[in-house]
Amino acid sequence: MTEVLIVDDEVGMRMALEANFRRRGWKVHSANGVGDALEKFRATNCKLVVTDMRMPDGDGMAVLQGVRDFVPDVPVIILTAYGSVPDAVQAIKEGACDYLQKPVTFDQLESTAQRFLQGHDAPPPESLFEGVAASEALRSLISRAQHVARTDADVLVEAESGTGKELMARLIHRASPRSTNPFVAVNCSALPDNLLESELFGHVRGAFTGAAAAKPGKFELADGGTLLLDEIGEMPMALQPKLLRVLQEREIDRLGDTRSLPVNVRVIATTNRSLRERVAAGQFRSDLYYRLNVVPLTIPPLRERREDIVPMALYFLKKHDVAGRFGTKSISSELLAQMKAYDWPGNARELENFVRRALALCTGTTLLPQSIESCGESTPMSGAGVSSGLTLQTVERQLLEKTLQATGGNRTRTAKMMGVSLRTVRKKIRAYGLPARRLYELD
Repeated sequence: MTEVLIVDDEVGMRMALEANFRRRGWKVHSANGVGDALEKFRATNCKLVVTDMRMPDGDGMAVLQGVRDFVPDVPVIILTAYGSVPDAVQAIKEGACDYLQKPVTFDQLESTAQRFLQGHDAPPPESLFEGVAASEALRSLISRAQHVARTDADVLVEAESGTGKELMARLIHRASPRSTNPFVAVNCSALPDNLLESELFGHVRGAFTGAAAAKPGKFELADGGTLLLDEIGEMPMALQPKLLRVLQEREIDRLGDTRSLPVNVRVIATTNRSLRERVAAGQFRSDLYYRLNVVPLTIPPLRERREDIVPMALYFLKKHDVAGRFGTKSISSELLAQMKAYDWPGNARELENFVRRALALCTGTTLLPQSIESCGESTPMSGAGVSSGLTLQTVERQLLEKTLQATGGNRTRTAKMMGVSLRTVRKKIRAYGLPARRLYELD
């Protein structure tokens, strides 16, 4: 059970965060100030800290510094009702993993936390490539990425969903001279069109209805470091010329501001769809495509580099059993052979989910096909379990509905599990008339 420390002097806010984290299966510790927070952090095994900015005996920056002095790699998220652009930029540069302005939804907070916690206390996430590169295709790709990392050239990563595009971006950042500066990611498909511009470029107070305070954009937060534009192909056409200008001029215009701000950012864009095809279809600007495509990298799907399947499965086994809580030591040769023969349409993400499910369901020290099936689950290699005679639309609806049920109606998680964009999930939910999230939640 992952432990989190909540730091807030406001009792109501602290209790609300505690209740939400506990409901999602976290072990929660709480503190009402800086001194109390650092004392409890040193006495517990917290893997995440969520702290308010203003408190009677100090601020969130003091909590951040104290945590980093004791355990440097624990993610710290700062929440504030009094956000300012300089404070946010300074917090990110000092090592905060994110700076969120209240009010914030718990889904947004937990999504941020999970993004930074993924693989914590396990091998670095980039080793999903470096540690499993048995195939010549992957070794060659890593070598090229590391070479490109020494430059400031922008990079376009094209690959199917689930192949690890963000991990490739992080590998490039880590190998670059910018590695000590921020790595900031934004999913271009996860935000409504009218919010994406503010998310990227920021806004000043009063720039639009509801803009009660100034907010820095992702470009500003990534200054000196790397900005990942995930699923760039989903960016609305109206926003593309503004992004093109930023890439050409290396300066941003906050919404509502009268002056431009210079930014020093290396951009890595990723897409699971061919941008060249989208350009041909009139859905993406050709000039932006060529500006992003300075260095193209393509991650081959797992079915085209089967040599990587076994070492990747063993990597996931180690990653998800780092504390030895499952007592699992190995995967049987029979199951490994089946895994290597399977096409893994969901790529590394599907393989990782399979290993996690196998660890959770099975007993003993070795994962066996028959032990997984005896728990009421089939291995992915044994078939998709889809009845014949169904239309593709029916199968798609059933799959979407089951995934929504499995995630309690969480659309972001559903999109990740299905290997599609959040926008696609929203569109399909509307198209099939599926119920609202609350009807999927468990008591």
